[in-house]
Amino acid sequence: MHIRRRPSWELPESAATPESVYMSRRALLGAGAGLLGAVGLSAGAEAAGFLDALGLGGAKAPSGPAPGDPANDPTRDLYPARHNDAFTLERPITPEDISANYNNFYEFGSERSNYQIADVAAKMPRRPWTVKIDGLVEKEREVGIDDIIRAMPLEERLYRHRCVEAWSMAVPWTGFPVKELVAFAKPLSSAKFVRMETFMNPDVAAGQRRFTYPWPYVDGLTMAEATNDLAFFVTGVYGKPAPNQFGAPLRLAVPWKYGFKSVKSIVRISFVAEQPVGLWEKIQGREYGFWANVNPDVPHPRWSQATERDIGTGERRPTVIYNGYGEQVASLYAGMSGDKLFM
Repeated sequence: MHIRRRPSWELPESAATPESVYMSRRALLGAGAGLLGAVGLSAGAEAAGFLDALGLGGAKAPSGPAPGDPANDPTRDLYPARHNDAFTLERPITPEDISANYNNFYEFGSERSNYQIADVAAKMPRRPWTVKIDGLVEKEREVGIDDIIRAMPLEERLYRHRCVEAWSMAVPWTGFPVKELVAFAKPLSSAKFVRMETFMNPDVAAGQRRFTYPWPYVDGLTMAEATNDLAFFVTGVYGKPAPNQFGAPLRLAVPWKYGFKSVKSIVRISFVAEQPVGLWEKIQGREYGFWANVNPDVPHPRWSQATERDIGTGERRPTVIYNGYGEQVASLYAGMSGDKLFM
């Protein structure tokens, strides 16, 4: 008799928030309420007040059409995508109006709440948008984002998201496994890392005018991490194309790592032999390292990581090593006890 053993992260479907529940919330909250805000690239709180310094302060909801309005996304007919039942959660999905208005996206400012980031990010055009695939590959190319999205097997997954700043949320991402794009890129055997780079548009993203940050945003994964089943490229959220502040039209989600590893609004994916140095690692390597795996027992130099605040419920939860995904990813780091895996 074949006996199936459930992995630690998988729960019965009955334990997950039904898709119909979170999808119907939008109607109850009013049209448009769910299109604002962002899930964050974590970065620490040292730059607070930066948005006001740029003259972008003042919390207000965006009004009127904007270049970044996901309602005009050319791939909106693909949503909602098929839900993958293998990825369930033990906690409720964070309400869209909360996750969509609590973020870190330093290209657009340092505030992580209210409508400030959503308002500014919505001004960035979503199309045309291309992704350059280069480095150690059989053939370098530049591909339109719509061609990528339509060529990939879109699905919805429920993931935990853990910020280095010790807050968390639960998100219904839509996208495709990173390993699908790796296969499409056809990297050479000499490629050991995947380097990802975000957009550069200081005319819209005023944060990129600050010379104190080494823009554009860069971070990366090992090839083994990138081809792990959990590594996910995100194109949508809550059953529709992702708004700009979530990192549209293409962002990374690696749920066992702190959020600053999940590069947003990607325009370049390079296969390289040397370990990439991320933006936050370059600024403050003592606090933000390459690996950035979640661990309750390894504090940030300025705060504890033992617990996290769920922004959806306000509850304080114990942090779980690898954010609860250890069964799937711990083997990636076997024999690496000497490395700083948890910062």
